[in-house]
Amino acid sequence: MEEPLVPLVPMSHTAHIRSHRKPRRNAPSLAMRAGVAGGVLSTLAVAGAAGSASAAEPVTQTMELPTLTADLATQVAESADATQQTAANYQLQAERDAAAAKAAKQAKADLADAKTKAEAKKKAEAARKAAAADAVSRSSARTVLSASASTSTNVAAPASGSVATVVAFLKAQVGDAYVMGGTGPNAWDCSGLVQAAFKQVGVDLPRVSQDQSVSGTPVSLSNVQVGDILYWGAAGSAYHVGVYIGNGQYLDAANPSKGVVIQDLSGYPATGAVRVL
Repeated sequence: MEEPLVPLVPMSHTAHIRSHRKPRRNAPSLAMRAGVAGGVLSTLAVAGAAGSASAAEPVTQTMELPTLTADLATQVAESADATQQTAANYQLQAERDAAAAKAAKQAKADLADAKTKAEAKKKAEAARKAAAADAVSRSSARTVLSASASTSTNVAAPASGSVATVVAFLKAQVGDAYVMGGTGPNAWDCSGLVQAAFKQVGVDLPRVSQDQSVSGTPVSLSNVQVGDILYWGAAGSAYHVGVYIGNGQYLDAANPSKGVVIQDLSGYPATGAVRVL
């Protein structure tokens, strides 16, 4: 049996020198390097696949979403501002309307107050003129009374009869109180006392002084007699009445401070007189 032939490999002329030999790589080192290289390639492959997948997705939606959200927030904010401004405008208009209504109401009240004051001033002026005219009338009455005093002051009340009854009733009330509208038995006004006095003798006189001043027969102050009704002011519009009781005196329910009293005609002359008895 023939031995197999062993091929001869030519050897480098420097192979016998140790420092000129190429180092031989062991198997574990080569395997580790191959594994590292494989891992890097795998990582690159995965990254490339992920990049491709990401490139295939619709990138526009992801990028535009923040823009749409910002626009929507701006629109909502603007809408809220507009609503708030509209509400503020409504409130301002309401306040203006309320102020206008208040001003109109105040103007109406001021106008009514001005009218009231004007009417009061007009009445006061009329009263002043009436008082001035009454003063003139009283001055004339004093002149007439002073001329006739000598004939009237000596007249005495009769001892009996209707006139004596009237005078006696009047004197019995002296000291009673004066009350506007009073008709007795302990408080009187001027016409209420005169009416009650003549009622004692069956004479039914009107209630107020204006009507009493034109009841019966008018007489001049120079011819006045006991029992005649005296009045102050014009006939038909007299503001006060009393009864002449003789000796230049009359009896009346004067005023709240005096009550029912006897007074002298010289101190407060009457305007005229009427006779009913």
